[in-house]
Amino acid sequence: MNICPVTYEPCGEDFYSPRGLRQLNKRLTDLTALPLSAPEQRREALARAGKLSIQGIQSKLSARLDVKNETFEIVDRYGTYIIKPQHADYPHMPENEGLSMHLAAMAELEVPVSGLVRSADGSFSYFIRRFDRTGNTGRVAVEDFAQLSGRDRSTKYDSSMERLVEIIDSYCTFPVVEKVKLFERTLFSFLVGNEDMHLKNTSLIRREGRVELSPLYDCLNTTIELEAIGRRPDEIEETALPLRGRKRNLSRHDLVDYFGRERLGLNGKVVEGSLLRLVGMIPEWTGVISISFLDEAMKARYRDLLLRRSAVLQS
Repeated sequence: MNICPVTYEPCGEDFYSPRGLRQLNKRLTDLTALPLSAPEQRREALARAGKLSIQGIQSKLSARLDVKNETFEIVDRYGTYIIKPQHADYPHMPENEGLSMHLAAMAELEVPVSGLVRSADGSFSYFIRRFDRTGNTGRVAVEDFAQLSGRDRSTKYDSSMERLVEIIDSYCTFPVVEKVKLFERTLFSFLVGNEDMHLKNTSLIRREGRVELSPLYDCLNTTIELEAIGRRPDEIEETALPLRGRKRNLSRHDLVDYFGRERLGLNGKVVEGSLLRLVGMIPEWTGVISISFLDEAMKARYRDLLLRRSAVLQS
């Protein structure tokens, strides 16, 4: 019995479930493997780096969905998807990001359509639909928090969680609504070990005349990736941007009382409701982790981290 790498539901002998394929396109009946191996994709991403401004630790390719031929086509311009192949040093990053984004969707956080696609060598690559594109050539107004702060890629960590609140107050149409979203994303990132929510991994988007937080993106359990290559727990930070001047040993007081109630100014009932909803997802999340595409060691690390972090938030 296969598990669909988009919806994480059983799909019999098929690789994707009908529901998973419909999320990409209602006319799609299958999705074939990419014609390139993971190393070939990384080389292709390097060769095209001058045409894309999205290069970071992960190799990234621009792609569009060719529905007629049921495949992703790598393109230089007007791509509506991003493809991320296996990393040469960090294990199972596509499987990790696909899983983490699915857990976010389960918790009703706004995420783009994403999932896993096979490569020519049998490995998985991660795909995500771009939310800053519309139609074949249209663009949506999006600015990341680095741009809004006068920072760039080299200074994306030179800020704080408190500064994010100021940006929301300055630019968002309905700041209170977006503050709830930021609070929930902060708790989620803490729970799943995403310690890379820096200024370029948070953006504002203009939709239907409103300025609001963009869908979640670039979210994966970076903590277990670092553990897998031998980093000690005391070397791994818990957040990309400092909260109360710290990046490690965050407590419930820091995340809930100080950040949620004091800095974000959220109503106590809203704060507790968000906290209970996210912590309440732990049993469902651990079930999905168990059937995910990570190897058994990474699954165990992911589950253990969730349990440790949820205990912090409930202490």
